[in-house]
Amino acid sequence: MARVGYGLSSFSLAGGRCGMTSDGLQALHDEIRGCAICAAELPLGPRPVVQVGNTAKVLIIGQAPGRKVHESGVPWNDQSGQRLRRWLGIAAEDFYDNGKIALVPMGFCYPGVAPRGGDLPPRPICAPTWHRRLFDAMPDIELTVLVGLYAQRAYLTGAGRLGANVAAFADHLPRLCPLPHPSWRVVGWMRRNPWFERDVLPALRARVAVCLGRK
Repeated sequence: MARVGYGLSSFSLAGGRCGMTSDGLQALHDEIRGCAICAAELPLGPRPVVQVGNTAKVLIIGQAPGRKVHESGVPWNDQSGQRLRRWLGIAAEDFYDNGKIALVPMGFCYPGVAPRGGDLPPRPICAPTWHRRLFDAMPDIELTVLVGLYAQRAYLTGAGRLGANVAAFADHLPRLCPLPHPSWRVVGWMRRNPWFERDVLPALRARVAVCLGRK
């Protein structure tokens, strides 16, 4: 995977969050939904897909919407999302409750297909344009889940290869948890790395349950 610069080296996920009224956050969300900065680069046009709430406790930073999500406008509304919800140990009604879960990808719009297959990387302008404003508006985040290498390279100190990042999950909890992307490609990776289901997922589910007030 090629490295993409997201201009976030001076921005930390921890601290400095001032909060925002629900009306203020809705206005920011509406501003994002109207964003067309990358319109000329997007094969299907802009359709930013995010979920935010000023009382959210868990923040999930993914890569970028796939084509199915672009068409529906619902984040993680695909098989990857089903797998992610199983990993987290939560049902769809909790996952899509913006008072509990915030869903903010590195790129907000579907980037298109790469020449050799698979989706292109997230557009690099979204995160430096919007992330700070969104994260500052959500002061109650207790856990940030970094799904995939793009999010990890942006926000995980000392991020390296995916397997090493995820294997070191205990060093980052309770505030952060790195995960592989839950696409179909992860099935083989999980077979080769049985410690992921044995060690990482129980710890992740326990932490999510605490954040959502279930323990």
